[in-house]
Amino acid sequence: MPVAVEMNFKGATLDQYDQVIELMGLTPGTPAPPGGLFHWVAETDDGIRVVDVWESKEQYERFAQDQIGPYTQQVGIPAPPEVTYRDVHNIIKA
Repeated sequence: MPVAVEMNFKGATLDQYDQVIELMGLTPGTPAPPGGLFHWVAETDDGIRVVDVWESKEQYERFAQDQIGPYTQQVGIPAPPEVTYRDVHNIIKA
């Protein structure tokens, strides 16, 4: 079952986010990582919010352990994100 993953990175900046995306090799026009269906990011009052939809929670958690955690630490994001999971009821693609 698809899962929506909301990650709130307190103290993070969009510049740090851009660095992480570059380290992951996720430049514009490249495919999403295996299992990734949708992604967006926005600045918040206290950091950044990233929202993804993944084919499964397990696929997201593998990716988070292998890439999100190490790369966010590498670019100096001060703490792991607060993560909220929600089961996805419906996906409509453009």
